[in-house]
Amino acid sequence: MATTADFRNGLIIEFNNELYSIVEFQHVKPGKGAAFVRTRLRNLKTGKILPNTFTAGVKINVQRVERRPMQYLYNDGTDYHFMNSETFEQIHIPKELINAPQFLKEGDIAEVMYHTESDSVLSCELPVTVVLEVSYTEPGERGNTATNAMKDATLETGAAIRVPLFINIGDKVKVNTAEGTYSERVKE
Repeated sequence: MATTADFRNGLIIEFNNELYSIVEFQHVKPGKGAAFVRTRLRNLKTGKILPNTFTAGVKINVQRVERRPMQYLYNDGTDYHFMNSETFEQIHIPKELINAPQFLKEGDIAEVMYHTESDSVLSCELPVTVVLEVSYTEPGERGNTATNAMKDATLETGAAIRVPLFINIGDKVKVNTAEGTYSERVKE
């Protein structure tokens, strides 16, 4: 058991019989009355953020989680299959637990978060950026760059994003997985 003095960002706690991650917290000591801790908690199953206030010193149940790098193999329509590179153990993860499944390419490494007590998968996170090849885009028009003009492009994984006019078919681009946006062109 821990107390509110042990709060830190990223700590996983059990609250209302569900697992939450502390997004941010603030200890408040008003001039009058008892101290309290104002928090924002992210539900690990649904991803929703819940604001909550704890009185200072209240006991909380801290949960242990483990992060393991796993290699993406394939998807069968409903589940995505990953392999542990050290033990060669294979697991399948539902699409809802992956932060950006549209950018997964065979062989990519993702970080899978496990709840150590139940050994169940809580989430799967791709790296902040991934490099993908443009499989289709319309040709850019010369001289149409007065503004920050963008066009649609389809990536090798089938995902559609907006890219600048100078990007052509076969170019490799860096994609921000959190926002699903173009970051930069990658030179060979």
